[in-house]
Amino acid sequence: MKDKFAGTLALDLGNTNTVIVFQGEADKDLVLIEIPGITISPGVVPTAVWFEGQGNITKIGLSALKKKNFSHSEIYFHSNFKRLIGNSFESQKNKVLSPIESGEKFFKILWENMPKELDIKRLVLTAPIDTYKGYRKWLTNLCVDLPVNEIAIVDEPTAAGIGINIPLGSKILVIDIGGSTTDMSVIKTQGGEGKSAPIAELLRFQGKDVSSISKQKVRCAEIISKSGSKIGGQDIDQWIVNYFLPSNQDERNLSVAEKLKCKLSGPKIQSERSYLITLFTSGNEEKEFLMSKEIFEKILIENNLINHLNALLKDLLNEARGNFCNVDDLNSIILVGGGTQIPLIKGWISNEISGIQIKSPPPIESVAVGALAMTPGVKIKDILIKGISIRLFNKREQKHFWHPIFFKGQTWPTEKPFKLILQASKEGQNIFEIIIGETKTKRDFDIVFENGLPKLSEFQNEEEVLKWNKKPLKISLKNSCKIGEDSLILLFSIKNDSSLYVRCLDINEKELGEFNLGNIF
Repeated sequence: MKDKFAGTLALDLGNTNTVIVFQGEADKDLVLIEIPGITISPGVVPTAVWFEGQGNITKIGLSALKKKNFSHSEIYFHSNFKRLIGNSFESQKNKVLSPIESGEKFFKILWENMPKELDIKRLVLTAPIDTYKGYRKWLTNLCVDLPVNEIAIVDEPTAAGIGINIPLGSKILVIDIGGSTTDMSVIKTQGGEGKSAPIAELLRFQGKDVSSISKQKVRCAEIISKSGSKIGGQDIDQWIVNYFLPSNQDERNLSVAEKLKCKLSGPKIQSERSYLITLFTSGNEEKEFLMSKEIFEKILIENNLINHLNALLKDLLNEARGNFCNVDDLNSIILVGGGTQIPLIKGWISNEISGIQIKSPPPIESVAVGALAMTPGVKIKDILIKGISIRLFNKREQKHFWHPIFFKGQTWPTEKPFKLILQASKEGQNIFEIIIGETKTKRDFDIVFENGLPKLSEFQNEEEVLKWNKKPLKISLKNSCKIGEDSLILLFSIKNDSSLYVRCLDINEKELGEFNLGNIF
């Protein structure tokens, strides 16, 4: 490297590995950063922290990984914490640090150990799509004291798509199976036909915090649909161990299973070849087993992984169709993350969606490389993480039901209002109640635990609508209405302040007022 190398650093904090890539201001080539004792290979840092308590030296990356099998590692060794940041529904138990504290220590030590010859003018960070809002807030607070003039953020699926030079304006399906999560997204990259390419959302510009400015709209990348779950490569490792030694929780066995999984995910793996696997029994004795590609695929199928992927894909494509995007509209399918390299999973997506080009960039650095390609300056459209519905009355069946207003995955603020015409449900009605409900933030995928191990049920449940805990809005009309008669026009919209508004008109389009029904978060 040069004496002082000015440019942009992309940092993709992953569940299993974190990738750091640097690009000089005048260079086209990218540099995978190496840090002795921290990176496990160029640009790749195991997302792990070893912390015994105040006064002790904190270790991250490779140094932390080397202490994983030491005594009390279940307390001092912290990994898989990234997925819990910004997620208020899960916690990490029996650890010295909370997930947020683990992330802060990891980020701080990583930053302190960056090569001194790097002059970082701009920092581009990535965020998971399912906890984007909370994770973004965490990153914003984390970066307050960093001596960097420009800091930007981009969601991981968008970065992955842009990182492999797909045509601008394309619609692509991104499947990302990481260490502890599975994410699927259909996204549309802006650009093409004379339009500019998408770029990241700014958190800081010219040294000033701009993270709270809502109108950063220049060029937008659009997420059409998304689905995901908290099942990933680490669960597969546990399934492998459990196949040979049921209910075994020895951390050393998970490392053995992970290495074998990676070997069996190679493109030239032979079906008939068997591999020796040595595991530790509950009595701390070593026992040998034979593992093959056939057994590996049997384990995945018996744990309902393919059924689970089918459920995620079905939800994803249904939501995409609701946003006027069909399978035939897809330019390509992008496979990201180590789990997508498994031959069974590659074969599954090829069978489920045929005729669409499948691209498999380097699974580790593709997201970080894509983030580098996105110059800061634009806000990616916000995405509804839950559907919004209004409660109506079915006159024929004499019962209430939920009618969708906005679907999960739609972008907001809305450009056009959603129009709904209400009919009187009883004779002489002149008062209408507007009751709003929302779907759960995350759909339940029936992840059950047997002997402490995660398993996926074969059949997945339907999404549930929960009524808002707010007083219903009552709209009064001057004239009484006849049963079944069109009586009230409602125009729903979501505005910049993330609130749901309804504009009300009578059937003759006389204004009755606009009302704030509440915040969508």
